[in-house]
Amino acid sequence: MTAIMDIIKGIFIGIANIIPGVSGGTMAVSLGIYDRIIAAVSNLLKDWRASVRTLLPLLIGCGLGIVGFTYAIEFLLSNHTFVTCMAFVGLILGGLPTLFLALRRERERTSASIGIADVLAFVILFGIAVFLPMLNADDEVLKTFTAAPWTLVSLFLVGVVASATMVIPGVSGSLIMMILGYYYGIINTIKAFLEALRHFDIGGMFSAGILLLPFGIGVLLGIFLIAKLITFLFERYGVTTYCAILGLIIASPFAIFYNTGLWTQLGALSAGQLLLGIVLAVGCGIFTYMLGKEE
Repeated sequence: MTAIMDIIKGIFIGIANIIPGVSGGTMAVSLGIYDRIIAAVSNLLKDWRASVRTLLPLLIGCGLGIVGFTYAIEFLLSNHTFVTCMAFVGLILGGLPTLFLALRRERERTSASIGIADVLAFVILFGIAVFLPMLNADDEVLKTFTAAPWTLVSLFLVGVVASATMVIPGVSGSLIMMILGYYYGIINTIKAFLEALRHFDIGGMFSAGILLLPFGIGVLLGIFLIAKLITFLFERYGVTTYCAILGLIIASPFAIFYNTGLWTQLGALSAGQLLLGIVLAVGCGIFTYMLGKEE
């Protein structure tokens, strides 16, 4: 039963990772499994069996979420922007009670109070999460890739950077890829691979796979490196780290609304859309809260 629940949670993390403005790390925190993922990745070389048992169902779910939602994301964000965004806002903010509880337990464990450094960490990371989407240019360029040596190297580097931000709650790896100009190219390459797989086109699978391989290696390396850093921060500066994560998460709705262009559509929403969006946000928030509470 635990493995099935982890697969379900992995699906949500996978979906979050391909939506610009939504953080997979935030979703993991909201679902109450962030600490477990970080610990498993950090101890991968020390106790690989336990780490694999923890990570495998989550990775399966994450893969299902990415594959299943790659086709749906453009349609939902283009045709049902508000209700889609509200659903993810609910999923993210529903985890706040669990995170506040974790912060309180960390304070009790260390007998620490909220200090100036903790407040600054909250404010700075909140500001970063709000400012980061504004860097996104409207002239997104790279739609397709060619398997040139520099392209493969750049895909590896983008994978490292994007995966590092995927692990950090509140920072969207897909948004970073969009800012760097690689988001649509990678999404289209994934689609091309899946289409080739569906038609059993060996040449098409090879062409897309040779592009996705360096990106995938970069993703795995980036996750491992940033997990080590996050583990260090939790061990040495637990309260400050939780405050920083809270700043990122609370700012996430702004990032989602801004990056999807929803701010310009709010005035044109119908009463039915507003009601449906609110209901979805509340429902998804309760769902995330219950998952986090169980965890």
